[in-house]
Amino acid sequence: MKKIVVTGGSGLVGRHLRQILPEAEYLSSSDYDLRSEADVKRLCERGWDHIVHLAARVGGIIENIGYPAEFIEDNLLMNTLLLKYARLNEVSRLTAVLSTCIYPDTYPTYPLREEDLHNGAPQSTNFPYAIAKRSLAVQIDAYAKQYGLKYNYLIPCNLYGEFDKVDEQRSHYLTALLGKIIKAEREGRKEIRLLGTGTPMRQFMYGGDLARVIGHCIDADLTESFNVAVDENRTIREIAEIALGACGKDDFELHFDNISPDGQYRKDVSNARMRSLIPDFKFTSLNEGIRKVYDYYKEHSTI
Repeated sequence: MKKIVVTGGSGLVGRHLRQILPEAEYLSSSDYDLRSEADVKRLCERGWDHIVHLAARVGGIIENIGYPAEFIEDNLLMNTLLLKYARLNEVSRLTAVLSTCIYPDTYPTYPLREEDLHNGAPQSTNFPYAIAKRSLAVQIDAYAKQYGLKYNYLIPCNLYGEFDKVDEQRSHYLTALLGKIIKAEREGRKEIRLLGTGTPMRQFMYGGDLARVIGHCIDADLTESFNVAVDENRTIREIAEIALGACGKDDFELHFDNISPDGQYRKDVSNARMRSLIPDFKFTSLNEGIRKVYDYYKEHSTI
């Protein structure tokens, strides 16, 4: 049996992955501080066959704007140290999860392909985080070139799921939206107020789908790096309308403030390479996924 460890194991994707790879060891920041060289060295000396690197400092637009130094410093330290000591301790396989925010802010053609990654600067609102994540891709590619290591990375589109942080400052957009819907329902209101204009376009994927792709990479020993994304690319307003419908709240009204920053207007990515590697993969539909998360939050009184 492979000896597998998952960093960020208490997060959105990590908790889904537990259902797929129950034999793996799942770590959180309370187990090891991945910004500490001593902790990372100690972790990697335990001898692993495969490291799944999910840990990262993440947040929404407002937090990225407010704490750019922490976002680049924490993520660069975690990523650099983990790869360094994985290599030094002869960990044969490592799979890291990045983000589509690492792609160029604007581009002549969409969807973005893996080879477009370095053809422009990331969007300004989360530039430090994006650069740290892009640097992880560069480091993995460098290790493959120089040392012949079979390390790879996955670049998922926007995520949502039952195990996200329910915090308007830190959670993903859809999670924050569901939180607002449930709070409005509880308070007897029928309106939802959202930041920005609602015009940017996004691909949203259920967190359990990314976990299934990671599991497939391990089982099939896939070493290629590729985008993981659904086919649909919708506006923020359309996604909010779908969410209201999935939650049975068609009578709710949406109000965008038209002042707050929208972030990157468009960043949809191609899943053609993924489809060539995992041709039979089926994504959870947006309507089904949102309903699952909404029901989970209601049942567990998460909000």
